[in-house]
Amino acid sequence: MHSPNQIPNQITVGAAIAAFLEECGVKAAFGVISIHNMPILDAFNERGKIRFVMARGEAGGTNMADAYARTTGSLGVCLTSTGTAAGNAAGAMVEALTAGTPLLHLTGQIETPYLDQNLSYIHEAPDQLTMLKAVSKAAFRVRSVETALGTIKLAVQTALTAPTGPVSVEIPIDIQAALIAMPVDLKPLPVIAQEPTARALDELADRLAKARRPLLWLGGGARHAGAAVARLMAMGLGVVTSTQGRGIVAEDDARSLGAYNLHKPVENFYQSCDAMVVVGSRLRGNETLKYELKLPRPLYRVDVDPAAEGRCYATDYFVNGDAELVLQGLADRLEGRLSIDPAFMADLRAARAAAEKGLLDGLGPYTELVSQLQQAAGRNFNWVRDVTVSNSTWGNRQLHIFDPRAGVHALGGGIGQGLAMGVGAAVGAAATGSGRKTFCLSGDGGFILNLGELATAVQEKASVVYVLMNDQRYGVIQNIQDAQYGGRRCYVDLHTPDYAQLCASLKLGHTRVSNLSDLGAGLDKAIAADGPFILEIDMLSIGSFKTAFAGPPTKVAVSA
Repeated sequence: MHSPNQIPNQITVGAAIAAFLEECGVKAAFGVISIHNMPILDAFNERGKIRFVMARGEAGGTNMADAYARTTGSLGVCLTSTGTAAGNAAGAMVEALTAGTPLLHLTGQIETPYLDQNLSYIHEAPDQLTMLKAVSKAAFRVRSVETALGTIKLAVQTALTAPTGPVSVEIPIDIQAALIAMPVDLKPLPVIAQEPTARALDELADRLAKARRPLLWLGGGARHAGAAVARLMAMGLGVVTSTQGRGIVAEDDARSLGAYNLHKPVENFYQSCDAMVVVGSRLRGNETLKYELKLPRPLYRVDVDPAAEGRCYATDYFVNGDAELVLQGLADRLEGRLSIDPAFMADLRAARAAAEKGLLDGLGPYTELVSQLQQAAGRNFNWVRDVTVSNSTWGNRQLHIFDPRAGVHALGGGIGQGLAMGVGAAVGAAATGSGRKTFCLSGDGGFILNLGELATAVQEKASVVYVLMNDQRYGVIQNIQDAQYGGRRCYVDLHTPDYAQLCASLKLGHTRVSNLSDLGAGLDKAIAADGPFILEIDMLSIGSFKTAFAGPPTKVAVSA
């Protein structure tokens, strides 16, 4: 890593960045090597502390870093080149922004003497920083050698400070390669949790103490608050979660409605509740029937983002603060004060059972697939889902998951991101030693979008089972055309690969299930595989769902 003219004890700025990321606990990073990020990646290789996963495209690398961060609860890191390459990452950055993923996007930049002059320099993009600001929580440019490390420290702190999100940093290549003395202080900046006020906690506790049927709605912002949630549940509060909040409470817990938050039996149950506390959730349109879902009143909100007050739903009382700190403070104040209706939990369980029965009934033959997948996965697994009919129908609520970091879903609605996310989750499981097998639910339409990342999965020996639901079409679009466009189908039929041949060429495990009686044997092969495996579900042979999914649910559409 030393050049012939290098003074002893000097390192490149790129090496200083690598050393700092090691201090941040980064075990793996993702991306594509380029002439405009080589000093950093050269340092990764020479230092040997951070595993670099060579994605086949910047979009895939960013999705991998996103899923790595979500499943490990740590900082995700992706590296791209500048210009076109940074642009390639933009869609995946939007997904990370939607999910609130703490992610550091390091992108190169052309040499500082040529910046912002529109010289058509290779990899130059006019006003790239504005583009990055649009798809990031924040975006910075390193302006000098002297400020390089400080800028990266600020970026990491910004990404990890709630509300968390992806942060981009442009680093001109001449600054990356510049020689500096080894920095004395490589420690990351502190990340401070937002303290709620005692007055606000007192007020919310006084209000909740009057409730006899209180319910918590838990979102992604409460994933670290499991211990506090458990205290409140022990006092008699029930729980329902958003997609992002899945696993904060084990989804086989009889006191939880799981993620059946918008099903009609659950909506009816809400009307019998006399308080709801929404914690760390944006109450997304897809999970509230476009904000028409009838939630209990009074409706209280807890969020680290003060702008969440009154957003989507009128708020009866709002507490600004970290979810864990608020819920622990609330539990302290409610100890011994609640008088819960004895029928409350029985009613909750009945609502959950009715919702689950309705969902499973609508799956037709695929009820067996869900059952066998749950049995094969056990309790210690990652559940990654792409945007596909199967996920919208059942994947977002089943399989049951048991850890707040086990679930990953493309919340922004972009198809095809699940394939790469599966790789990131599997790398995260290996880095943390969690022992989790990763299962990734995909549809054939989205899967082919980032097919090149299968080569990454094979090269990295990622322990991921791709459950590929293959109906050779964009199934949800076809259902929308049937429901809303008089059955006029167009642009939905897809020419898809012979996955057996494709997998053979990649030295990738594969089996095709055309009869569900063969599913058990296929699952056994998939789980035993040393590396990635495609379990292809031949939907044309097995048949259709009993109930057709025709787009995001609305108030009119959901009636049972």
